[in-house]
Amino acid sequence: MSMKTAPKIDFRNAAYAGAAHLRAQWPPDAGAEVAFAGRSNAGKSSAINAIAGRRRLAHFSKTPGRTRQIVFFDLDDSRRLVDLPGYGYAGAPRDLRRHWERFIGEYLRGRKCLKGLVIPMDIRRPLTELDRRMLDFCRELSLPAHILLTKADKCSRGAAAGALQKTRAALEGEGAITLQLFSAVKKTGVEEAAARVAELLGA
Repeated sequence: MSMKTAPKIDFRNAAYAGAAHLRAQWPPDAGAEVAFAGRSNAGKSSAINAIAGRRRLAHFSKTPGRTRQIVFFDLDDSRRLVDLPGYGYAGAPRDLRRHWERFIGEYLRGRKCLKGLVIPMDIRRPLTELDRRMLDFCRELSLPAHILLTKADKCSRGAAAGALQKTRAALEGEGAITLQLFSAVKKTGVEEAAARVAELLGA
C-alpha cells in the first residue's frame, strides 16, 4: 500500500487570513504552519513576497519595527505561512519590545501546528545576538530552522559565497539548521527557499 502524500503547494495561492494581537485571534491550531521570524529590516516581508510570487502579500515599510502583530496567510485548507513581528528594533519603546518578545515566545511555545521557522538575516550582519536567541528557541522546541542570508545582491558573488561558508561553519553541530543565499531583488534562491518551506509543510 502506497503512503498518501500531501499535495504540492502553489505559493501564488497565498491569501491574507488575518492579523492577531492576542492569542484568541489566532486561527485554529490545526494543519501546518511555517513562520518567518527575523530582525527588523532584514528583508522578512520581501522574502515572503518573493516566495509567493506576489508584490505586496506581506507589507513592508522603510520604517523598521512597523509590524506589531502576527499575520497569517492561507496556502490551502490546512497550510499557512506566518509573518511574525520583526525583533530587535532599537527605536521601539522598551515596553513594546518586551511585549513583542513575550508575544513571539508565546506563539513559538504554544503553537502545535508550527513545523519550522524561516529566519532571514542580512548577509552583511548575520548571527546577531538576537538571531542567536531565536535559534536557541528553535533548539529548545526542536523546531527546524532555515536561514535566508538576504540581500545577497548587496555583495559580490565571492563575498556572498564567503559569508555563506563562514555562517555555515559558525553553525556547525547546532542541530536542524539549514541555510542559503537569498535576494528578493535578483530572485536568487527563491526556488530553493520555496522548496524548503514546502518540505517543512509536509508537501
